Parts: sequence; C-alpha cells; structure tokens
Amino acid sequence: MAADQIEFQTLRDKAYASFTEHLLARTIAPGQFVSQRELVEITGMPLGAIREMIPRLEADGLIRAVPQRGLQVAQVDLDLIRNAFQLRLVIEREAVTQFCQTAPRAELESLLAAHRAAQNEAGGWVTPTALDRAQELDWAFHDRMVDALENELISNVYRVNSVRIRLIRLAQTRMLPALLPTVMGEHIAIIEAMLARDPAAAGAALEAHIEVARRRALGV
Repeated sequence: MAADQIEFQTLRDKAYASFTEHLLARTIAPGQFVSQRELVEITGMPLGAIREMIPRLEADGLIRAVPQRGLQVAQVDLDLIRNAFQLRLVIEREAVTQFCQTAPRAELESLLAAHRAAQNEAGGWVTPTALDRAQELDWAFHDRMVDALENELISNVYRVNSVRIRLIRLAQTRMLPALLPTVMGEHIAIIEAMLARDPAAAGAALEAHIEVARRRALGV
C-alpha cells in the first residue's frame, strides 16, 4: 500500500474516532441531521476523510442517508435498544465463559477489590469524580472480558456495539449515584463466580446484569 494511501486511511480512522467521541460527548445529538461540511467542522478532519468515513458509519448503523434531507445520526429507539443488547449478550456470554476459565486469579482478585471499593464509596455522598471512575470501571470490565477472547473480529464488532450501548446509556441509562451500588454488586456477583471457576454461575450472573440494563433502557 502506498504511503499516501496509508496516510489517508489513518485520517479516515481518525475521523471515525472523532465522530464517535463527539457523539458520546453529545456534541452530535442522536437523530440530528448533519452535512459533510458540518462534520468537517465538528471533527476537524478534511473533507476527503469525512467522505471515506461515511460508508463505515452507515455500515455500523451510526448514521444513515435520508433522501433529500442529508445524513441523520442514529436515533435511540426500541429497535436500536433491542438489537444492541441482543448482540451484546451473544458476545459477552462467550467471553464470560472463557474469561472465567482462563483469567489469572490475581487479576480477578484485583477486579473484585476495585469493584468493592467503588461499591463502598457509594455508601456515602457520591462525587462526580467517583461516578466517572465507576463508569470507567464498568466499561473496562466488559471490554477486558471480550478482548481476552483474542479475536480481533469479535473485538471490532463489540467496540462498534459498545458505542451504541453507550449512546443508549447517555440517553436513558447513564450510571447515576443511586445505580452505582447495584451495578457494582452485579459485577461482583460475576467476578465471585469467576473466582469459584464456575462458568455456569458467571454466565447466569452476566445475563441477569445485561437484562437489568436492557429493561432499564426500555423503561421497564
């Protein structure tokens, strides 16, 4: 591949990353219509990279072309919630089973300690900083299990779906102080089953955790 092609691909990837960052930061709103020129201004990337990025965003379901109206950012609706959570469950069910069997005990104990610390912190007044730390711990835990599969194809699909899940959370289910102890407790149940090397129990705890999040997103 020529050097200019590699550079252009890098710009396209940077444009994609910038778009998702702005989407999760709510600089770009779900359902919003945007033009290519507006995406240039928002992302700070050249028009050529934006044009190359758009087919990827369309394939990932993060944007769609609407005839005579332009480009519309993905909306958080029932179809998105249902599809995103179903895909998440399919991938993480496999990931939790393998991680339960292969994760070093020291890593599991470290994860357990971090989650218990976050849960204990929720016993008092939860600061925005503590809440952000807990949210990052939540995401990192799930990402770690999937990456442990050592399957780049699965990890890439999961990363795209994570953008959808996080978009849904921002719209409806972002971790709030009242939810922190519950979410950390659900993770602790998964980790304790892993420490016991019980894949069935770990899988059941994971499914319960994802189902609670799905129902919260649906407002049930």
